[in-house]
Amino acid sequence: MDKMKLTIDGREVSVRRGAKVLEAAQEADIYIPTLCNHPELEPYGGCRMCLVEIEKMRGFPPACSTPAAEGMVVKTVTPELTKLRQSVLELLLTEHPHPCLTCHRKELCGPFDVCLRSVSVTERCVVCPKNKRCQLKDVARYIGLDEVSLPYTSRGLPIHTEDPCYDRDYDLCILCGRCVRVCDEVVGASALAFVHRGSQALVGTAFGQPLTESGCVFCGACVEACPTGTLMEKDGRWAGLPDRTITTICNYCGVGCQLRLAIKDNRILRVHPDPQGPSNKGLACSKGKFGLDFVHHPDRLTKPLIKRDGKFQEATWEEALSLVVQRLSQYEGDSFAMVTSAKATNEDNYVMQKFARETMGTNNVDHCARLCHAPTVAGLAQTLGSGAMTNSIADLAQAKTILVIGSNTTATHPVIGFQVRRLARKEQANLLVADPREIDLVRDSTLWLRQRSGTDVALLMGMARVILDEGLADMDFVRERCENFEAFQESLQAFDLETVSQTTGIPAQDIARAARLYATQKPSAILYAMGITQHSHGTDNVMASSNLALLTGNIGVPGAGVNPLRGHSNVQGACDMGGLPNVYPGYQSVGNPEARAKFEAGWGCSLPDKPGLTLMEMWDAALDGRLKAVYLVGENPVLSDADASHVEKALKNLEFLVVQDIFLTETARLADVVLPAATFAEKDGTFTNTERRVQRLRIAVLSPGEARPDWLITCQIAQRMGAMGFDFQNPEEIMEEIARLTPSYGGISYPRLESGGLQWPCPTPDHPGTPILHVGRFTRGKGWLAPLRYRPSEELPDKEYPLVLTTARLAHHFHTGTMTRKAKGLAQLRNEELAEVNPQDAERLGIQSGDAIYVASRRGRVTARARVTEDIPFGEVAMSFHFAETATNMLTNPALDPLSKMPEFKVCAVKVGKAT
Repeated sequence: MDKMKLTIDGREVSVRRGAKVLEAAQEADIYIPTLCNHPELEPYGGCRMCLVEIEKMRGFPPACSTPAAEGMVVKTVTPELTKLRQSVLELLLTEHPHPCLTCHRKELCGPFDVCLRSVSVTERCVVCPKNKRCQLKDVARYIGLDEVSLPYTSRGLPIHTEDPCYDRDYDLCILCGRCVRVCDEVVGASALAFVHRGSQALVGTAFGQPLTESGCVFCGACVEACPTGTLMEKDGRWAGLPDRTITTICNYCGVGCQLRLAIKDNRILRVHPDPQGPSNKGLACSKGKFGLDFVHHPDRLTKPLIKRDGKFQEATWEEALSLVVQRLSQYEGDSFAMVTSAKATNEDNYVMQKFARETMGTNNVDHCARLCHAPTVAGLAQTLGSGAMTNSIADLAQAKTILVIGSNTTATHPVIGFQVRRLARKEQANLLVADPREIDLVRDSTLWLRQRSGTDVALLMGMARVILDEGLADMDFVRERCENFEAFQESLQAFDLETVSQTTGIPAQDIARAARLYATQKPSAILYAMGITQHSHGTDNVMASSNLALLTGNIGVPGAGVNPLRGHSNVQGACDMGGLPNVYPGYQSVGNPEARAKFEAGWGCSLPDKPGLTLMEMWDAALDGRLKAVYLVGENPVLSDADASHVEKALKNLEFLVVQDIFLTETARLADVVLPAATFAEKDGTFTNTERRVQRLRIAVLSPGEARPDWLITCQIAQRMGAMGFDFQNPEEIMEEIARLTPSYGGISYPRLESGGLQWPCPTPDHPGTPILHVGRFTRGKGWLAPLRYRPSEELPDKEYPLVLTTARLAHHFHTGTMTRKAKGLAQLRNEELAEVNPQDAERLGIQSGDAIYVASRRGRVTARARVTEDIPFGEVAMSFHFAETATNMLTNPALDPLSKMPEFKVCAVKVGKAT
């Protein structure tokens, strides 16, 4: 990077060309006071605290907005600057309470709110909840402003406590604008604004609306940006300083946000998204920022439970483990199945699949990746050689075109959604959105392609046909790096524009425009999620996405690629660790004799050579009696799996079910034994996020009662069953074994993960990790262009069931609600299912928003309240599966994708009417 040199306060400083003076000072650890500056925002220069002197420049320019220049000489501390800053700040403080500045015993300030000026320790400083964490106070101290000569005038503004998650005390506001700008420029919600003018100016919402009606997404970015106590989390508002702060990884979606947990008295006091987080850079969503209440919830499992005479009774660990060992010993082999967890760490998952294979002698191992990205693993492994996100989250900034298909990114992966929206709003990238629903990103899109649910193959192959017909393909890339082009080209004959338009419902000119933008405005990135995968042709959808990237050379370069967005915090890692029935850790096939021999030697055992049952096949086998015992960790299939009534019957038909979890979930209630597990905040380990980045979890708080880490519980069961190789003393030792047996993790170790994580493949201890896959060469050698045909969804509307049900996820809840519904703020934002119905359908059915309705399929019937909205297309209904009271997956279709065994969550036929 081109550098230049300047002098700041007598020190020579080297900085990149184009940097501002403030950046140059900060990189050299030279403090310049500022109140309005923020690393994620454009320079503003509003607070006037960062004024400096620069030789040969008139006046006192703001360091935040003044470009640094070669040979520049800067002074940050002079008598004139100090006086000027003091004058500006004193004026500011005439409308800001400041007893913290005038306290003459400030050097003795006690535990947060105990004022040591008082004889009685009960006198409290109740002016500001941000004592000892206030940047305004830090600036005042730095410039030596201990006394304010001008009188203080209270504006008498109300404290807004009516909204969930955080409070707003505008008497403490200094109008720095950080909250307004971070909400607009970074998050894109624009929920906050400056209202009124001049001396009456305030920060607020449009027309004084509550935050819940202002467009606020409750990500907390404004709270993090606020330099004073104006915006503060409700929980812990007056709790003061933490005992310690622990850096770990969020346990919700696959973005892998790095969080700093402020801990006091063994409780999470506050959550701060880490500005150093490689995947989130100081951002979080509502779940990560305000959704960790579950860790301390009174309903946590704290002791083992054994079901006796149909009722659970608390038991000792000795009793519970003895019973589990006694019963599981009866079912070794394929009468047993292990369900691992995408919420558990890599180390947990490694031990679980090892237990199933080494101790129980079966490859019947699977987890919820089967229900989200199994088509990704199957499809991309065929076409590219690796079933994972090809690029990194950060290099989206280099994309010129972004195709978001089957992903409501701002709801399911908000931090990535914020980045995509920011690029679109700044016109740095064309944004193509393909989704039947009018999702949030549509308003910022260059083009919205509203395909009928289940027609993605037709759309993507139709775009490929346009690209090829118009000579827009990168044929040099195709010739040099791809194979099977002739068969692929032949298959495109079925996807002429007229046919594709009729199939998808998208105007032909829009399909053609999207194809041209994707092919010519490069690099182009594809982002997709479960709107692509959760179909009976999900693997075809994935391969169609891959075809587009291969045809245009959008693979192996920054800002491009095929990028599946993983749904759980460690669903990528659970797959990597072999939590699948056909592969060992590192996707080494159980049918490969060399791979099997390696693991037999590494584990000191003999291993079965045939792939095991997939998740949905397990439930069928349980019903017909082939599968007799299941050990299930951290999953809730009674609510999460398709045709949930079928799953419940299967679980009830087992001879023995042991569930390991943090709460007594709907699935755990069916168990014979329930084992209490530790949460992500109570254990060490690693998660692997959606961009293949392996990151460290660290113990922040102690587990309640007798809850134990998952890896330890499984190891104790294995050891009691006489298995060798489970005597790990800590998760670091497990990672060492993983690295020995898994080439893609060969260079990963805990010491190396201390500085932001590593992206696999990382084969050796000196390897830097791999931010972009398939650079120069595909994992499989050459990229495979897949010939495809359009296949309709398995169950389409008819006279009896005239509507299509599609499932979705909400921004403020996660999976089956086990964790998020126990967070007070998130529950206030949404605590019931709302079935989305198009206005035309609603009018025909006599339904209005708020009405109680039923939704029924051939498999079941549920009730919910209606939300009439044009977000959902005519003929479709959308529902989530977060609410146990409305078990949406009782309705969904268990028809499977033949390659990945993915059920068809996104399309099934239903009827709707008023509930009686």
